[in-house]
Amino acid sequence: MGQKVNPNAFRLPVSKDWESRWFTPRKSDYTDTLIEDIKLRKLLFNELKHAMVARVEIERSIRRVDITIHVARPGVAIGRGGEELTKLKKKIEAFFSGKKQQLKIEIKIEPVKKPDLDPYLVAVNIAEQLKRRMPHKRVVAMAMERVMNAGGKGVKVALGGRIAGAEIARHEKYSRGSVPLSTIRENVRFAKFPALTKSGYVGVKVWICIE
Repeated sequence: MGQKVNPNAFRLPVSKDWESRWFTPRKSDYTDTLIEDIKLRKLLFNELKHAMVARVEIERSIRRVDITIHVARPGVAIGRGGEELTKLKKKIEAFFSGKKQQLKIEIKIEPVKKPDLDPYLVAVNIAEQLKRRMPHKRVVAMAMERVMNAGGKGVKVALGGRIAGAEIARHEKYSRGSVPLSTIRENVRFAKFPALTKSGYVGVKVWICIE
């Protein structure tokens, strides 16, 4: 069976929810709002890089935008006395400053209780170590071990590209436990992240099944 469907989208709305929740009365506004969400997420991931952002949820109403940021280090995102959070809110307000009507922006920081069970954070961790030219098999094995120790039911990691600086690009898969991709009711999380090595990009894909 070809695995061509994103596991997160495959489970909408059975066991997953949309990360962007809004409605546009005019069809012409859909594209602009979608691009705005993409740019806003890029801004937040860059600004909160050291806080280890896992995902950003955006919910819009007529004159209100609720942003929920899931991070592994909430203390870094909030800062001493909420200083960093205040700076972040000002940047987001500047981002929406071109709007015709003024929006009320609410930011909520949610901690990721188990970072080792979040596929995006695991993929970023693997990519960062591959950039430092660490042995890929050892890096993946350690990452999968942490996932299983954190309580994961199963984990699968796929690498694609010029792995370890090879002349010819190849694709490698590693797995532990059970990851049933075709069962909709299973809580399977998926994420991907590129690692820019000296030889070129190496794609990192991570699937994690949680009980």
